[in-house]
Amino acid sequence: NLSNYENVDIRVYDESILSIIDLNSKIEVLADSIALPEGPLWDEKSNSLLFTDIINNKVLKWNEKEGVSDYIYPSGNTGYAPNSGEALVGANALNFDFNGNLILCQMGDRRVSIIKNSPSTNPVFETLVDNFQGKRLNSPNDIIISKDGFYYFSDPAFGFLNLDTFQIVDSEFREIDFHGIYKFNPKNKDLSLVTNEVSVPNGLALSLDQKYLYIKKMGVFDNNPKVLKLNLKTKKISTLFDGKEISEEYGGDFDGIKVHSSGNIFFSGGGGILIVNSDGKLMARINFGNATNCAFDKEEKYLYVTGHLDNPKVYRMKLKSSPKIAESIKIETH
Repeated sequence: NLSNYENVDIRVYDESILSIIDLNSKIEVLADSIALPEGPLWDEKSNSLLFTDIINNKVLKWNEKEGVSDYIYPSGNTGYAPNSGEALVGANALNFDFNGNLILCQMGDRRVSIIKNSPSTNPVFETLVDNFQGKRLNSPNDIIISKDGFYYFSDPAFGFLNLDTFQIVDSEFREIDFHGIYKFNPKNKDLSLVTNEVSVPNGLALSLDQKYLYIKKMGVFDNNPKVLKLNLKTKKISTLFDGKEISEEYGGDFDGIKVHSSGNIFFSGGGGILIVNSDGKLMARINFGNATNCAFDKEEKYLYVTGHLDNPKVYRMKLKSSPKIAESIKIETH
């Protein structure tokens, strides 16, 4: 009887998830009044959470000692590229390269760039990639790095989204007429298209064995959000989890996604964070309110969650430590 396993914030659909979810955990608010929080990334070096405020064009930092502070401003709209002038032009996703430099998906500058991981009010970004076959990117959204050093990023046109109408505006500045997912080789700067078949791709994650790319397909235009699974060898796309039903029940859209070392997949949707296993079975829902994204610290002690336009906060919740299976999986290198 799973009703025994419910607390106010956590709904359990499969009790095996209790190996990593602690029903005694409370949701903590770390930051408030962030216009559109996104891009949560744990920085082990400073024991801090970095995250972005897309609308206010900044990267922020939170830690237990100092609370919230501005970290990098401007973050994603520096005048590097012509853009729509709509609201979503700051940096979105963040990541670290293998040397600890900060990688940013810059929606207004319409590029993926890199900078030293340190605070700045006068940042000088180095462009990693800003075009595909000579055409300027739309507005890079999420970026992940495979264990063998390739960068995968999504490039929907949300830099051209009007927040009042929730429609993508026609713009002379837009040069690519699809929403792509790309693979970038930072060694030789080679950029290849992984797929343009996903109508509105957002968050990306890799399976533990690195053979599959998980893609969050948003439901913003067709009310049909999904977690898709792309086989990186064959490029075949299948549906891992169909979010239509749970979105109708709880609201919210499908945005960011992370894979826990247990193989369970955490992602925003259903008015909070949903957890499915690697077969796409719904395991739990955590009621953070509408959320954009989530992240873990290195030891996976906490789940960090960024809210949304109607939930402008950053949260965390303590997890149970679990035996990691990621280390035991052999990764094929190229």
